[in-house]
Amino acid sequence: MNGNVTDAPRLFLVFWKAWRAMEEVDRRSISKLGIGCFSDFVVLEALLHKGAMPVKDLGRKAGLTSGSITTAVQRLEKQGWIRREKNPADSRFSLISLTPEGTGLISDAFAEHARRLEQAFSPLEKAERAEFVRLLKKVGRTAEAMSL
Repeated sequence: MNGNVTDAPRLFLVFWKAWRAMEEVDRRSISKLGIGCFSDFVVLEALLHKGAMPVKDLGRKAGLTSGSITTAVQRLEKQGWIRREKNPADSRFSLISLTPEGTGLISDAFAEHARRLEQAFSPLEKAERAEFVRLLKKVGRTAEAMSL
């Protein structure tokens, strides 16, 4: 590696360390919101930003296995934060949606979480953020193509 900052192993190490630090910021932020666990937050957040959807789609959006999404939906339904409703497009699958209480909870929680993430990204100026996104997408697309 010779300490060259442009060598792939060095790039990966810097990326990995930054990712771990950001992941810790993310998890600590979410743990302070009073929602419960990380999976509950991501389910509520997906419903807030994507709207009502079948359990299978919700699990995919939240990055949860079928068993984990089922458990999360049951837990959140018990809390009164989500509900199942009839799917007008396909009666075989119900839609999961936020209740008014759930909407208020996740709206406030997400705003607070976004403020904490904003603080973590505050060293980057607007143009640097755009470049950061462009570069991460470029590397991500290449890595995805390699894994096919």
